[in-house]
Amino acid sequence: MTDAWTWTYEDYEPGRERLVEALCTLGNGRFATRGSSPECAAGPSHYPGTYLAGCYDRRTSVVAGAQVENEDLVNLPDWTRLRYRRLPDDGPPGEWLTPDSGELRHSGVRLDLRGGVLARHLFFRDGHGRGLRVSHLRIVHMGDAALAAQSTTFRAYGWSGAVEVESVLDGAVTNSGVERYRHLEGRHLTGHRTGFAPDGVAWLDCRTTDPGFTIALAVRTVTRPTTTAREAATGTGTVQTYRLPIDRHHSASIEKTLALHASTHPAAEAPRPTARVQAAAAPPFHRLAAAHRTAWRRLWKQGELHVPGAAGRILRLHLFHLLQTLSPHTAALDVGVPARGLHGEAYRGHVFWDELFVLPYLGLHFPETARSLLLYRHRRLPAAREAARLAGASGAMYPWQSASSGHEETQELHLNPRSGRWLPDNSRLQRHVGSAVAYNVWRYAETTGDRRFLHSEGAEMLLEIARHWAGAASFDPSLGRYRILGVVGPDEYHDAYPDRDTPGIDDNTYTNATAAWVLARSLDLLDDLPAARRAELRELLSLDDTELARWDDVSRRVHIPFHQGVPSQFEGYGELAELDWKAYRARYGDIRRLDRILEAEGDTVNRYQASKQADTLMLGYLFRPDELSALFTRLGHRLDDDVWRATVTHYLRRTSHGSTLSSLVHGWILARQKGADAWRYCEEALVADVADVQGGTTAEGIHLGAMAGTIDLVERGITGLQAGPDGLRVDPVALRQLPRFAFTLCAGGHRGVRLRVLPGRLAVRVPASSTGPLAVVLPGERRRTVAAGEERWFRL
Repeated sequence: MTDAWTWTYEDYEPGRERLVEALCTLGNGRFATRGSSPECAAGPSHYPGTYLAGCYDRRTSVVAGAQVENEDLVNLPDWTRLRYRRLPDDGPPGEWLTPDSGELRHSGVRLDLRGGVLARHLFFRDGHGRGLRVSHLRIVHMGDAALAAQSTTFRAYGWSGAVEVESVLDGAVTNSGVERYRHLEGRHLTGHRTGFAPDGVAWLDCRTTDPGFTIALAVRTVTRPTTTAREAATGTGTVQTYRLPIDRHHSASIEKTLALHASTHPAAEAPRPTARVQAAAAPPFHRLAAAHRTAWRRLWKQGELHVPGAAGRILRLHLFHLLQTLSPHTAALDVGVPARGLHGEAYRGHVFWDELFVLPYLGLHFPETARSLLLYRHRRLPAAREAARLAGASGAMYPWQSASSGHEETQELHLNPRSGRWLPDNSRLQRHVGSAVAYNVWRYAETTGDRRFLHSEGAEMLLEIARHWAGAASFDPSLGRYRILGVVGPDEYHDAYPDRDTPGIDDNTYTNATAAWVLARSLDLLDDLPAARRAELRELLSLDDTELARWDDVSRRVHIPFHQGVPSQFEGYGELAELDWKAYRARYGDIRRLDRILEAEGDTVNRYQASKQADTLMLGYLFRPDELSALFTRLGHRLDDDVWRATVTHYLRRTSHGSTLSSLVHGWILARQKGADAWRYCEEALVADVADVQGGTTAEGIHLGAMAGTIDLVERGITGLQAGPDGLRVDPVALRQLPRFAFTLCAGGHRGVRLRVLPGRLAVRVPASSTGPLAVVLPGERRRTVAAGEERWFRL
């Protein structure tokens, strides 16, 4: 159940609890805590977790008889844990109470999106009629990124006595939140030290194994009425035990305030003393919560998105989780975009290509955060160069999965849960991630006007990625074209040819076309650079005229295969067998993970024209029709509206949508085409996480790219919005299910520009400032201006 600003779960369902925990995670861009019940330790129904952005640890595991290394986002000590039981005046002590105990009569969870507050309410009644109502409130402070707090209130019904409460700081945690990783080493914390300080502060510090970060947590516990605690250390944590008097007229409460510090940041102060001092000096819960709500109000104002109805409520939840993972605090960190947020351990917390779907929103609303995420890639440019060198290539080859160092973190084996077999993982051959980095650099500069970044760090990345593509392309005299061999495209299902022993496919259209785009933009950038900077870069990178001539040649003659009049997903795709989709749907129902189904049958998806997600069609997500047509024209091919419509139709019926990004991309493309099925795919993208359509994966962490992408679908996709040097271009699509909406953005040097889209009309309001007027380009190249402090309405 929801209203406009709350997300609510009534009644307790153990099988749903991990999903609730993920969707009720609280964070501030620096760290996040899953929305777990404080009463519960990790188990089949519950998984407490706290994750610090950029805090990874490397361990070696034995998998299928082989030693493999994995770098994981570390589950930190559980600061939320609280155990309690009744101590009635007229009987023996009661049992420790949890939502799973037989005394639970009612439970409710309420997530306040406006203020970033999670509330849990439980009511217990024993066989003697003694009732106990327990109310928890939790925040992860959006104002002070080192703080979090939890307040619990106890109320007695029909009895008097006391509540015995244990405030626990539990360091005996592991990474065990994903069942299919159960064979991997999950113990990442070692060297635990614990202690107590005055004012009810318990502290714990520990360290990761490799690279050996120090992590310190200090928790101040305060009770009302004030009581003295019994303090005990457990070796890996602390326990503070309180006896709180309670009766039907007098409630009792306990507040836990966390200060979290770590040595992950180069300029970090000594974590333990810093955490102890900050925890002791923190204001009480009500004042912390007030400041936290104020910080959220500022954030919502800058990132406003107003869409009426059920779609708007889900979009607000998506935006809430995006801002909790990548807030303005993130701009001060050296972190990337974790594909599953800071909400769980799926994908081991790694960074993939998901910034491709995240950065468009951040560039329009929080450009400093967007720039910081691009700098994460720039700092790992040396690692990308080294990866290319070790592969016998040139330039920069960014990894498919990245974590702390920027080295390739993709696993070498993956488990098919359906068959129980460990299989080679060839997804590291998705070299197109480099093109995504280059695309993000270019679009960020285009959207924000940040030419300084484009001409400095951005240029270094763009040119080195271009160099890699030019070197990776080999000339085939029989075709008179360049080929890029042995890769994997965004589809991921096709990682080899069925008759080959070596992995990879050849001439993936998405990979080749984006490589050509990167080469062309790099040449444009060199022409656009000031002469001194151009000379500096050419000298720094040893770029000569011969190499640049090759870039130009490859950008015009890289091979794009075709079959049946449409671009082939890769060379030979059209020769693969057709899958009997109807039969497989009848047999299995949900065939999103068709690769696992076929492998369990002893078959392989490599034999069929069947894709996991948008691959060739990703080009229609990245590029407007005129841009895509120009790109193919440069390559010597015609890609007009008719060819593109045929391409969409061809692949749409051959895609299983095994990724949450697939429905998003298809919804985007069909909405821009005014396709009849557009809303069906948009809606699937909207509910992918809240309905957990992939059957349990959301409980392991939300899909951040898909969440951000749905917001971008409204703001840029349906609106046809493009912010650039000539102003704000808009060309809305009339979508019946979303007839009106509004949002704010940064454009043309203005912050807080507000757009309102209504059927046939558009309003643009520019805040008062000393900045000049904002140029607006309407359909048909109608150019208008909106002065600062003015709102203008336009007919579309």
